[in-house]
Amino acid sequence: MKGPIRPDQIDQVIHERVRLSIVSTLAVVPEMSFGDLKSTLSLTDGNLSAHSRVLEEAKYIEISKTFKGRRPHTTMRLTKKGRQAFKKYLAALQHVLGDWEENDS
Repeated sequence: MKGPIRPDQIDQVIHERVRLSIVSTLAVVPEMSFGDLKSTLSLTDGNLSAHSRVLEEAKYIEISKTFKGRRPHTTMRLTKKGRQAFKKYLAALQHVLGDWEENDS
């Protein structure tokens, strides 16, 4: 990327704080349960559900619902598309930081 970053170069699906936390966490683990992700990020059930739904609709995460015994067990993982979007998002932020560092000197 050259020149100033345009707003359309920042992925707004990922940029929201909670969704960025979800994607960042799932980028370093192959899969995580709903409960573990909720606990790790200190989120409520509703908050994690709402934000994970947005990420699932964008096809950035895959949500699997199964049962362990008689209890529901939900897991989430980053998709290939989600991983690529996260890398692109990080590259855009690095570009912003590079411009900032050049202008700050």
